[in-house]
Amino acid sequence: MPEPVKSAEEPKKPPAFVEEEPVVTKHSTTIGGVELRYEVTAGRIPLKNELEEIDAQVFFMAYRRTDVDGPRPLLFTFNGGPGSPSVWLHLGMLGPKRIPMEPGVQLPPPPYRLVDNENSWLDVADLVFIDPVGTGYSRPHTKELGEKYWSLEGDIESVAEFIRLYLTRYDRWGSPLYLVGESYGTMRSAGIAGRLVDRGIAFNGLVLVSSILNWQTARFFKGNDLPYVLFLPTYAATAYYHGKVKRAIGRAGLQSFLAEVEKFAGGEYWVALSKGDRLSARERQAVVAKLQRFTGLSAEYLELRNLRINIHGFCKELLRDKRRTVGRIDSRFTGIDDNAVAEKPEHDPSISALMPPYTAAFMQYVRQELGYKTDIEYSIFDGIKKPWGWGNAAEGMPDTSEALRKAMSKNPHMKIFIASGYYDLATPYFATEYTVGHMGLDPAIRSNIETQYYDAGHMMYIHEPALARLKADIAAFLGRSAGIAAQEPKKRRRKT
Repeated sequence: MPEPVKSAEEPKKPPAFVEEEPVVTKHSTTIGGVELRYEVTAGRIPLKNELEEIDAQVFFMAYRRTDVDGPRPLLFTFNGGPGSPSVWLHLGMLGPKRIPMEPGVQLPPPPYRLVDNENSWLDVADLVFIDPVGTGYSRPHTKELGEKYWSLEGDIESVAEFIRLYLTRYDRWGSPLYLVGESYGTMRSAGIAGRLVDRGIAFNGLVLVSSILNWQTARFFKGNDLPYVLFLPTYAATAYYHGKVKRAIGRAGLQSFLAEVEKFAGGEYWVALSKGDRLSARERQAVVAKLQRFTGLSAEYLELRNLRINIHGFCKELLRDKRRTVGRIDSRFTGIDDNAVAEKPEHDPSISALMPPYTAAFMQYVRQELGYKTDIEYSIFDGIKKPWGWGNAAEGMPDTSEALRKAMSKNPHMKIFIASGYYDLATPYFATEYTVGHMGLDPAIRSNIETQYYDAGHMMYIHEPALARLKADIAAFLGRSAGIAAQEPKKRRRKT
């Protein structure tokens, strides 16, 4: 008997949304000259509503060493965006495999490959990489259900719930706990720490890579002069790198130069901008001269910009005479645009150089080595299907630094490690210093925050010297904050 023909107007039912079994694979690698064994669990944990119906599934990849006994630090890791999966930290910095980049700063030729990561963090901690809803393989049941996750509050709540579920399902409530977030992921980390401490989950530490906690520090609009001040040292570092300003040799020369720029930015420049049209012609001339010396930009351009240099204008203007732009994520990168006289770059060369190798290498790795096979597209930056909800405009710019302050006050044992790159024009290091300096921390816990600086950009780990130094810094940080002794691999039993 033939099947009845369905009406074209009949609404389509969403596909079945059921919990799946994770895939577990076993591996070995060598880190720091020591062979270690580990297992990887790849799968999706469901987020359910009050009726125990699945509203969304969150994809994760968890790395656990199997050759040591006793408690191990557990690091929950994610990138930012919002809208980015964890692929960057996974295959760039923490995981046992990484993507090698070409010497210098340029796109490597395809096909892309993975190599063993000698600077993986797996020897000092177990790792859980989280793709928030709408990124990677993480999906809401319907677009309408997804909208509750695509906001600052919804995002913090959903990732916090994933962490609670993971601790429960994999019996890790007794582990020293950490969050590792990059970019917007640092804002998420601060919010999660503030939320979960009230639910009985206290973290030993947070690692904030290329941090931004207060959006006011990075939003260029009329009436908000703060970003112009806070971006200036990174403009200067970029000009220094590209030879547009007078420079000395070596890292010490850069640091000495930036110390001078920071003093000007937080003093004379800030005062000049605050005066607005009340700034005298003599004062204005003095400010223009120093801006020109620090940024390499022409006096005419600085005058036309009314002393205020926004990020897109700077990326386009610095190397305009060479018909090149500089990257926003990493200002060491240079790009080629169609229109040399445009006001904004047509693409970020630092992102364009990273997307192909990270995407292709991840797809090969997750399917072939981790055994997780699905036809679902792995969404990088394009999985969020609505404008991100930043909250009530009446409450000001999005800011989770207060949530972090509260979490530190309630849990004074929690340590914070902040990693900043000198050439990061997305989350400039001077803006991070400003935010930390305005959190209103009690003097007793101010020393809980440690900041380190690297000769690289937003994703400092693509620069191999920075990657190695960051690993050493983190190993020391975990040793100080985890409260457990270093672990030796278990001796293998001989087969009889």
